[in-house]
Amino acid sequence: MPQTRVAVVGSANMDLVAMAPALPRQGETMLGTDFVMVPGGKGANQAVAAVRAGASCAFLGAIGSDAFGVTLKARITAAGVDTSQLRVVYGASGVALVMVNAQGENAIVVTPGANEALVDLTEEELTTVRAADVLVAQLEIPVQTVTAAAVAAREAGTRVILNAAPARDLPPELLTAVDLLVVNEGEAQALAGRGREEPRALLELTPRAVLTLGGEGAWYVDRDGTEVHVPAVRVDVVDSTAAGDAFTAALAVGWGEGRDLIDAVRWASAAGAACVRKLGASVALPRRAEIDELYVPA
Repeated sequence: MPQTRVAVVGSANMDLVAMAPALPRQGETMLGTDFVMVPGGKGANQAVAAVRAGASCAFLGAIGSDAFGVTLKARITAAGVDTSQLRVVYGASGVALVMVNAQGENAIVVTPGANEALVDLTEEELTTVRAADVLVAQLEIPVQTVTAAAVAAREAGTRVILNAAPARDLPPELLTAVDLLVVNEGEAQALAGRGREEPRALLELTPRAVLTLGGEGAWYVDRDGTEVHVPAVRVDVVDSTAAGDAFTAALAVGWGEGRDLIDAVRWASAAGAACVRKLGASVALPRRAEIDELYVPA
């Protein structure tokens, strides 16, 4: 089987992750139990996750000229991601402050930094998009950049997966270019006004959609009338920070390898489950063998 070629356009952040018994309330200072500093950002996470799931992956993003930027590029490159299109801009890299409680729930504040400078894609960057089998994008970078990449992909016959996180208004030009929308319940509510009670509402936006519900699994729906619930894989949860990124990347890889989309969602669910068993974002992203171990076919 030829190796799936994935292009990811998105954010790169340094994640500063603190573990504590509970998430602090407003004005409260709490003693934590652990701390890690790891590369993150939805774009970088999904690029690394795609490689670990078995694809080749090129990452289009932007990092700052600070020490965090140096570390980010070194770590992403070491993971096997093609970073030849990763921009370095003067100033601060993106940073995510992540708090995780004993149940694996989190609260996150992200400062975009260099990610906001990822605009006006070059012809070389667009060529990378066009050469991929699947383009994966998120919304932690300017929407006009995501739109430009998606339109270029659509024109070249490259499949487009949009993980619409964080939720924001989506221009018609972008929605027209999207083949598959991936959102959680909060994002579904923001985009379509409805969540788990009516996942088909997402089809007002795109022809296919996946609604993820954490421990309650995921729904796949399409305009051909398909509506399938895929149960979550049961594991002990340590940190759910990058579970959605592992899911989205594995979904892209599975679809690119020729799995039908419902089976690709099952495989992606196994990836998400494998991810939550470890602390941290990029360090927890599962390798293919870990995904296969938890994968439950129909």
